[in-house]
Amino acid sequence: MPAVEAVQLSSRLVSRRLAAAIAWRYLTGGTGGLSVVSTAAVIGLALSVAVLVIVLSVVNGFERELRERILGVSAHATIYFQRPQTVALKTLETLREVEGIRGVSPVVEEAVLVNHGRKVMGALVTGIDTASYGAVSDLFQYLSVSDAHLAPGDFEVWLGSRLARQLGVSVGDSVALVVPQPTVSPAGLLPRQRSFRVTALVDTHSELDARGVFVNIQDASRLFRMGNRVSGYQLRLEDLFDSDPAYLAAVEAFPPDTVLVRPWQRVQGNLYQAIVTQKLTMFVLLSFLVGVAAFNLVSGLMMVVDQKRGDIAILRSMGSGTANVLWIFLILGLCLGGVGLLGGLLAGALLTRTLPDLVSALASGSGRDLMSQYFIGYLPVDIRGDDILTIAVVTLILLVAASLYPAWRATRLRPVAVLAHE
Repeated sequence: MPAVEAVQLSSRLVSRRLAAAIAWRYLTGGTGGLSVVSTAAVIGLALSVAVLVIVLSVVNGFERELRERILGVSAHATIYFQRPQTVALKTLETLREVEGIRGVSPVVEEAVLVNHGRKVMGALVTGIDTASYGAVSDLFQYLSVSDAHLAPGDFEVWLGSRLARQLGVSVGDSVALVVPQPTVSPAGLLPRQRSFRVTALVDTHSELDARGVFVNIQDASRLFRMGNRVSGYQLRLEDLFDSDPAYLAAVEAFPPDTVLVRPWQRVQGNLYQAIVTQKLTMFVLLSFLVGVAAFNLVSGLMMVVDQKRGDIAILRSMGSGTANVLWIFLILGLCLGGVGLLGGLLAGALLTRTLPDLVSALASGSGRDLMSQYFIGYLPVDIRGDDILTIAVVTLILLVAASLYPAWRATRLRPVAVLAHE
């Protein structure tokens, strides 16, 4: 039995090698090989795969920027007081000891008007403790002046780069922060304001650049007349998608009904979910496009089967089995589709790499900000290996399905009927 099985295995291997050789001959056989229809189908498949790679890479880029850049600068969660409270060391220690919390920093947050000359813009002031704020935010990585500082009492400010551009402000200039609540004076109601000197610009290429204003926490408390009290605590979590530690910290560190917990999902959660849903939707829809391109190979393979009727009849009359004929056209279909798949993956990757520069050039040439409606100011791309692998697997499955019918039709040819008309 072992000898018989070895002979059978050897016979099958020879048959597969013969099928592969014949398929390769059909593929490279000049005018007798590929038809215009087959060539068009391969090009269509390559274009479909390239579009799928580009779209998924752009969606991945937005997801990455939201997760790493936006949520890297912003706090993962904030515990707001119903009324401002003083910073207590015991409270800080309690918050830091909660499992799942990586960093804690007190903050003062209030809305203001930023005035420079005749220009006035609305913004959100965040008073930060520079000694601890790095534990909850990557803000310091995006400063235009690496050694910039916010010394208490010096009334210095870091402005978002887009906000500074709209105000016509640069480093070294002064701006006035105007508090909406007026001050009662003998002359009537007067707006409360304070002049701050710009010591750095914040350039994150995100929406934060259009509204972010950062000052020292003590200067912010004086501006808003909060004494030594703060608005709350910003937290950085170990797991970005698990906000339970923030709620647990609020319960352990503060009396009931005195604080409000706002995780990042309250602000950016819908956007993140929309990006994830859009990625899945685009993959499914564009997979249909790839499927159409793959099944266009059916017509090309059917033409090859029609052209090679005589060859098939001769192979069958010489004792070649139906399985061997089936393998010939399966391999031929996979080779044709493989060329389109590989070409599409390479073209998609190359175009994806050049797409940000192309969009930037178009924006510069037209004088318009093409990304002004998005939460970042440039087109991000992120080519992921798992997406490439998924595209390749799905496309190969579709190619096998598309090659089965022509291969089956080839096995149904009757050698006697075909040779009778040769």
